[in-house]
Parts: sequence; C-alpha cells; structure tokens
Amino acid sequence: MVIYRPSSEHGRMVDSFIREFQSRYPQVRIETLNIDSRDGIATATLYDIVQYPAIMVLQDNGFAQNIWQGEQLPLMDEIFAYAHV
Repeated sequence: MVIYRPSSEHGRMVDSFIREFQSRYPQVRIETLNIDSRDGIATATLYDIVQYPAIMVLQDNGFAQNIWQGEQLPLMDEIFAYAHV
C-alpha cells in the first residue's frame, strides 16, 4: 500500500515508482491511498504514519511487515522481498 498526496511535489515521483514496480513485479498488488481522503487519514493514523509518501507491506490480516516513510523510497527488490514472504 502506498499512502501519498498525488497532487504534491512527490506525486509524480511516486506514480512513476508504482508504474515501474508493477512492470517488474506484476504479481504484487499495490493499493494507493490519497492521504487527504478519509481512508487515507484513517490508515495513516492506524499505522502511525507521519511522513509521506509511505509504503507499507501488509499481510492479509492487516499486520504491517514493514513501513517506509518519507521521500527516500526503498529499493523495489526490498519491497518485493517483504511482499513475497
């Protein structure tokens, strides 16, 4: 899951990152949330997200395996390793 503000200075960078990730790993489903939406605010509060963009790898039960916050995005291979566990 990616929580970010699409119309912000980092929006284009995150959109590009998501497209590249999906082209490399089409088997991984990515959900995006706008931080300004009701669901975005609720999710950020639930997982104690304070910097954006935030990338989370969640298990089916909602447990966060790992969370990255801030403009320094993680390596795609690192995300895939957590998502593929």
